[in-house]
Amino acid sequence: MRRIATIGLAAALAALLAGTALAAASVNLGSARSFAVLAGTQVTNTGATTITGDVGLHPGKAVTGFATVTVHGAQHLGDAVALSAKNALVTAYNDAAGATPVNQVPTELGGTTLKPGVYASATLGLTGTLTLDGAGLYIFQAGSTLITASNSAVALTNGASACDVYWQVGSSATLGTTTSFKGTIMALTSIALQTGATLQGRALARNGEVTMDHNTINSSACAAPSPTPTPQPTPKPGATSHPTVTPPPTDTLASAPAAVSQPVPAYLLLLLLVVASIGWLWSIRYVAMRSRRRG
Repeated sequence: MRRIATIGLAAALAALLAGTALAAASVNLGSARSFAVLAGTQVTNTGATTITGDVGLHPGKAVTGFATVTVHGAQHLGDAVALSAKNALVTAYNDAAGATPVNQVPTELGGTTLKPGVYASATLGLTGTLTLDGAGLYIFQAGSTLITASNSAVALTNGASACDVYWQVGSSATLGTTTSFKGTIMALTSIALQTGATLQGRALARNGEVTMDHNTINSSACAAPSPTPTPQPTPKPGATSHPTVTPPPTDTLASAPAAVSQPVPAYLLLLLLVVASIGWLWSIRYVAMRSRRRG
């Protein structure tokens, strides 16, 4: 009986570990963590916009419409820091795209309440309010687009944090007018924030552009310190590429990374599943042999 108990315990433990490995996910932004806006080709703006966090661009080198942008952070336009952040973004994007286990959801997220987990759909849309309920990691995987309707919102309750919400978008993301959005958007192509949209998080576009129109983007609660926090001079009238820059505001959470699990190597996951299967089969076989002997 002791042997049966030992084998059964080993099988149960292996199965538990395998289940934990399946549920584990990691979104490590690395050197992209301090950026509120990051793009590939260009960053353009219309009207009064406030960005709290760094602004980066690579391989592009110039921003447009920044005479009316207030940036609390540093600018890295086509430099080595921006390149490093873009490389880190690629890694984070792939981490989010490969996160498991995946829960399939309809395109429309409005009017729903979700617990921490990984959610996927060919396209994602939001009309109304999406409520994220509880502390933990939220990963949304959109096969192509993410589009929100005007006046839509992401609400956080019971300990849910914008720092732990990630939107991996297979093409481009669009936040409709006056949308109140939460989390880090990582789009393969471009990100557009329409008039009056606000983002508590980050707008990170791998290959295309980030466009803004009278927006507020704030990543301070989740961002690491800027690699080069030296303020730039106030722009002269008519300037387009040098916004007013001030040091990041004091925030006790400014250096705290997002709470995510560590990545699990595929070979370890496979090994745990094999061990669980072998333990289970041996326990069944042993019980059968004992039954035959008694008979």
